[in-house]
Amino acid sequence: MNKEEILARLWEGYIEITPSAKKVYDLFNNRVEGEVENDHIAIRTFNDPRVNIDVLAKPFLAAGYEPCGEYEFKAKKLFARHFQHTTDTKAPKIFISELKLEEISLEAQRLIKNTLDTVDNSVFEDKDLLFKGRVWGQPSYTIYETLRAESEYAAWMYICGFCANHFTVFINQFEQFKGLEEVNEFIKEKGFKMNTSGGEIKGTPEQLLEQSSILADTTEIDFIEGKNTVTTCYYEFARRYKSENGEIYNGFIAASADKIFESTDLVQQ
Repeated sequence: MNKEEILARLWEGYIEITPSAKKVYDLFNNRVEGEVENDHIAIRTFNDPRVNIDVLAKPFLAAGYEPCGEYEFKAKKLFARHFQHTTDTKAPKIFISELKLEEISLEAQRLIKNTLDTVDNSVFEDKDLLFKGRVWGQPSYTIYETLRAESEYAAWMYICGFCANHFTVFINQFEQFKGLEEVNEFIKEKGFKMNTSGGEIKGTPEQLLEQSSILADTTEIDFIEGKNTVTTCYYEFARRYKSENGEIYNGFIAASADKIFESTDLVQQ
């Protein structure tokens, strides 16, 4: 698969479970000439060797991406790596994070391992794994709540599986907005709720990156025990600044990303 096919398929799956993202995209699309630029796409997983970052990165590496930065999130027990395309500077960056299973409770480890064990290895080896969502069948609300009590990230992964956790609008392209504050106000005026964890805007111009996001959509799904509401995905907005060498900063700020992760926390809804 080339990068265009990968990105298109991720977007199609993303807006299917995140209707708010398509609505916001359309709002921006009416304010800019050409395509709305995407800053980065984020994907979540576990560090189990069957599905870890190295596994999910394979299609991107084959499509011309290379690893460029690594990040630790100690409180959330996460590790992440971001990738950039080697020749296309406008291609969105890819941010893949993984839950460090060895750092969570033995009970949560057992639940996640048992869940993965129900899936044939051929599924994990499929080149289309990125787009397959929840490959372990109907979830248990008991397992979901047990995981959520310890890690919202783990609970989200258990429900949503392999997909784009969020896309990100690169707001530098908009001459109509003076900054991320105006973008946020524009979004809120249209009825969308922002992630306020750590403030509406995470990061500063001095850090060369400012980020904000709407809260994840919610949906009702059929658990083994009956219907219940869960979060799906969200849309992010990023403004990047030039460093002293005159180039746009392309990395990520771990402290800011830590709060952006919480856009899918059910407790924020």
